[in-house]
Amino acid sequence: MSNYHVTKPKNSEEWRVKKEGADRASAVAPTQKLAEQLAKGFAANAGGGEVRIHKPNGKIRDSDTVAPANDPYPPRDKKH
Repeated sequence: MSNYHVTKPKNSEEWRVKKEGADRASAVAPTQKLAEQLAKGFAANAGGGEVRIHKPNGKIRDSDTVAPANDPYPPRDKKH
C-alpha cells in the first residue's frame, strides 16, 4: 500500500505526483486532473492507498482512498 501526493511547486507550470517519502517525483503532468489520474493508477498498482491532492499553496484540497485500501471515513466520502 502506497500513498501519493499531487502538488504544484511554486514557479512551475506542471503538477507532480510524488510517492510519500520519496525524494523525486514519480510523474509530471501538465494538468492537476491528469496528475490525479496518474497518482490513482500508481496507488492501485501498489495495492491501494491514499491520494492527497494539494492546492498550489501547499494545503491539502482533497484526499481519496484507492482500493483495495480501507477508507477510514466511507459514509462521509461521497465525492469519489
